[in-house]
Amino acid sequence: MAASETEEFDYVIVGAGSAGCVIANRLSEDGKSTVCVLEAGPEDKSALISTPLGFAFFPKGTVYNWSFETAPQKHMGDRIKKQPRGRGLGGSSSINAMIYIRGSKADYDGWAKAGATGWGWDDVLPYFRKAEDQARGPDAYHAVGGPLTVCDLRYRNPLSSAFLDATAELQMPKNADFNGATQEGMGFYQVTQREGKRCSAAVAYLHPARSRPNVDVKPDSRAEKILIENNRAAGVRFRQGRLSKVVRARREIIVSAGCFQSPQVLMLSGIGPAAHLKSIGVDVVVDSPEIGKNLQDHLDYTVLRRTKSPHAIAFTLAFALNFPKALSDFRNKKTGVLTSNLAEAGGFLKTDPTLAEPDVQLHFLPALVDNHGEKKRLGGGFSCHVCVLRPKSRGEVLLASKDPMANPVIDPNFLSDEDDLRRLIKGARIVFRIMEAPAMRAVAGDYLYEGPNASDEALIADIKLRSDTIYHPVGTCRMGSDARAPLDPQLRVRGVCGLRVADASVMPNLISGNTNAPSIMIGEKAADLIRAA
Repeated sequence: MAASETEEFDYVIVGAGSAGCVIANRLSEDGKSTVCVLEAGPEDKSALISTPLGFAFFPKGTVYNWSFETAPQKHMGDRIKKQPRGRGLGGSSSINAMIYIRGSKADYDGWAKAGATGWGWDDVLPYFRKAEDQARGPDAYHAVGGPLTVCDLRYRNPLSSAFLDATAELQMPKNADFNGATQEGMGFYQVTQREGKRCSAAVAYLHPARSRPNVDVKPDSRAEKILIENNRAAGVRFRQGRLSKVVRARREIIVSAGCFQSPQVLMLSGIGPAAHLKSIGVDVVVDSPEIGKNLQDHLDYTVLRRTKSPHAIAFTLAFALNFPKALSDFRNKKTGVLTSNLAEAGGFLKTDPTLAEPDVQLHFLPALVDNHGEKKRLGGGFSCHVCVLRPKSRGEVLLASKDPMANPVIDPNFLSDEDDLRRLIKGARIVFRIMEAPAMRAVAGDYLYEGPNASDEALIADIKLRSDTIYHPVGTCRMGSDARAPLDPQLRVRGVCGLRVADASVMPNLISGNTNAPSIMIGEKAADLIRAA
């Protein structure tokens, strides 16, 4: 493989995902600091990215998805599960359902109590507000004028409204703002959209930054290794096409490659569990036993039900006949079903009323989404997802080999703690109650899998067969004050100078909800920590 010339910048960022885009923008806004962003994936120019409903139509094997898979899950019958991850500018914010959820106050106060000093709720709220341009206007929790547009959906499917009517019939609490004073309740989600189109981290932060002469964004450039010289992170070796190149950093390198690939890059660079690195032939630079450990994710169970409603987003004649109008509405007015994020409604509930905080989250979709949409279903239907918000199961990420082009070994170790299974069963029972309420029964047909009459044994079998990630992996490069934490609370990698990690991997514990907004917050706070150094 041919080598090429070396460039030098003040900062090098590995990964143009949700946090990396933020950091690139903030570090370069002084007009003086030079910033290079390495992104393994392509530009984010696809209409399937910018059109909100487009993510539901990505073909299998798209270049915008890493399409990872797990190791066999021993508590789920040794089944291999999916692990989609965004690939390209914007990372997963370019292919997700755009739901804007911060998590609960208790999540962040728990981080601080666990040793992530400076990351309590009162510390992080200003960064959520700094990022936000809230279409509803400002209040104590929200702000306007930030780069990230947060708004109500322009289109609300009648089936989603029926779902919320059903929750009201069951006297479940309503919540118009899951990011306000309280998280508990049911309602429509807010989304990261701007004028009816996706507002990814790339749209919000990276696109404006690219116009600056001190920013160099390199798509299709996959980091292979951090170069450590005299105990300092000095540069990054990366592959661009058939060329192996090096970019050097005068000040710092920030790894923002995501929960799976940030630990992978560190381990390929010799930073990680020494025994594991030696076993695959990587020279050990820093023995950091917990790099790749502490993997947490929201395991999600889906209840699917048929409907004859013409409003279902489906492979039906009704949807096909309405599609030309939908396309016209989107092109001309940026309204209609193509502005849907699919997971329009949902909320946060307690499986036990004595709990201090909700422990399950629901996502309702007016479509039959089966096995990440890969199992195509003819005819109309709807889906309701339920996940356990604070799982106790812990997994890990390992290297498969020292080849930087190889995928990492991902083992979420789902259901290794029986408490997760117990809560998921209770959550599924809540979904069945909603599905049997009058507002839902009026539009519902047969269940595709288990229904309300299923025994616990049958439900457990179905959970182990079909449950999978709802795309919220975190924790593999956790920050903390204890010596075993891979990062300190300033996100600096212990044992190496000039190297930080900033993305969902730094979370000590999984937050109660979708992880995109917290990842953007982490990027905002990281930028301030870096500039203060």
